[in-house]
Amino acid sequence: MFSSTCAVYGAPKKIPIPENHLQAPLNPYGHSKRMVEQLLADSAAAHGVRSVSLRYFNAAGANPEGEIGEAHDPETHLIPLVLEVAASLRPSLRIHGTDYATRDGTCIRDYVHVSDLADARVLALRYLAKHAGTAAFNLGNGAAFTVREVIAAAERVTGRKIPVRVGPRRPGDPPALVSNASLARRKLGWKPRHWDLESMIATAGRWLQSPMQAPDR
Repeated sequence: MFSSTCAVYGAPKKIPIPENHLQAPLNPYGHSKRMVEQLLADSAAAHGVRSVSLRYFNAAGANPEGEIGEAHDPETHLIPLVLEVAASLRPSLRIHGTDYATRDGTCIRDYVHVSDLADARVLALRYLAKHAGTAAFNLGNGAAFTVREVIAAAERVTGRKIPVRVGPRRPGDPPALVSNASLARRKLGWKPRHWDLESMIATAGRWLQSPMQAPDR
């Protein structure tokens, strides 16, 4: 079972994105995941190796009990960065590009809770036990939120204003990535339980405030 990414699609021509969409990665991360998926497909054809590639969209949130969460150094993901600004651990949030062809000029992403990704992995193992060959599944909620909408949701959750700075686009950032995850629902029986953006942000916030996270800050 391989943790892949929606970055394999690059800048999609169709939204929401189905698994059979053209793959044209825009960055090294997407290229590396695409290469592994191809190796798995080749191994299935040549040697009968079974595999499932799970194409995560934007993983978000944390264990609802605040026991396990995200702790990158340096942190690059939007929701943790927004929450660190709300907690006065950073002075402001940098928005990378406000001139995209989206409803407010900022990138659109599909956020999926890490607990739902964990559920999908269990279901994928069961699928592997019964199916030969290789398969790939999108894992996302199919909901689209801009960067500014994520910031506004975090402000509602935390009750604090999030100062922002505007910068240029980053190379390799597609304007929009939104999943069509109907195949995972149909073949794996996967159904996200944590689909609300504000609840995802709230679980990430509990992790940020957790005593288990504090020593790392």
